[in-house]
Amino acid sequence: MNALLAEYLPIVIFLIIAAGMAIAVLAGSYLVAPQRPDAAKLSAYECGFDAFEDARRQFDVRFYLVAILFIIFDLEVAFLFPWAISLSKIGVFGLISMLVFLGVLTVGFIYEWKKGALEWE
Repeated sequence: MNALLAEYLPIVIFLIIAAGMAIAVLAGSYLVAPQRPDAAKLSAYECGFDAFEDARRQFDVRFYLVAILFIIFDLEVAFLFPWAISLSKIGVFGLISMLVFLGVLTVGFIYEWKKGALEWE
């Protein structure tokens, strides 16, 4: 039993050192940093004025549309990395399939551009 507990001793020492360093850093920042709170620091909003509307109001659909478009084109890049790495192994079939994939995404991008989804008024 003692041999099993001895194997956990480095982990316990590491946790004690990590907790001690965290406490030392927090105490040091409290001692060194000036503690002069004022009304602006204690306010709930960083912008300096109180909220003028309810935060639970409905957002414009363009926010969601931009987010969805970002995810779509971000996933395109996520598919390009493994394809580029394995291009020598997958050959011409992989090249043609990726060109078809990029073609479909390009058509979708042009469609969104023509519809004005990328314009911000």
